[in-house]
Amino acid sequence: MLAYRHQFHAGNFADVMKHALLVQLLLGLARKDTPFCYVDTHAGIGQYDLEHEWSRKNAEHAQGIARIWHSKDAPESVRPYLDLVAALNEGGQLRHYPGSPEIARRLLRAGDRMVLSELNTTDHAALRTHLAKARGVSVVHQDGYRTLTSHLPPPERRGLVLIDSSFDQSEEFARLSNALAYGHGRFSTGIFALWYPLMDPAAMRRFERAIRATGVRKILQLELSVHGESWRESLRGSGLLVVNPPFGFEAAARSALAWLAAAMAQTAGSFHVHWLVPE
Repeated sequence: MLAYRHQFHAGNFADVMKHALLVQLLLGLARKDTPFCYVDTHAGIGQYDLEHEWSRKNAEHAQGIARIWHSKDAPESVRPYLDLVAALNEGGQLRHYPGSPEIARRLLRAGDRMVLSELNTTDHAALRTHLAKARGVSVVHQDGYRTLTSHLPPPERRGLVLIDSSFDQSEEFARLSNALAYGHGRFSTGIFALWYPLMDPAAMRRFERAIRATGVRKILQLELSVHGESWRESLRGSGLLVVNPPFGFEAAARSALAWLAAAMAQTAGSFHVHWLVPE
């Protein structure tokens, strides 16, 4: 299990990887004129103050966004994400970091919609306050997995579901694979993005077997590590499973992760992109 309130981890390398890819997914959806719905099952507070005492405790952002946000050599696959972070930090000082709801708010168009679920009472209130003036936003106070029942399929019949669990409970990998099977059963044409931490190799093999056993097809697996496989002192890397990725996403993701792995490597940097389950 991971110690969790996301304020402690905001802007770390796992956030960078996840959010750079999230931007590409949202941009891919926006290439078609028809509206779409973004569903975030574990939304957090929307935006994070990197000077908050919890963020400063371990300063995880120092090995994440702080290492790259001023980079001039970032590829086009990463540049829209970095531009978004820069827009929150005028004056050249890194103070604010966008969570996934803020990223989506800035990329959704008129007519698009988002549903944000947050179970923690304090974080739910903070999220509602942060997005009080935003249009097309529903902020719900419930377990994120229940959102798959109450809000899928969306009326738009197009959309992205981000399942970004805190992994603060045991058996979270099982909950994640079950959620994919259930959510996909309700919204088989939707894009699903499932974030997960890289644990020991045996645990990862069990997770992959469970995902394959769901019967869901067209699953792209993306992983980024900043430490070697034997690293145990802290999180060594993270992954994202993307079901039904939009056209062009695989190439953009490969470009983004190649650059991010080199830019954020600590003891070792690596990445891989492959089809866990083909179409």
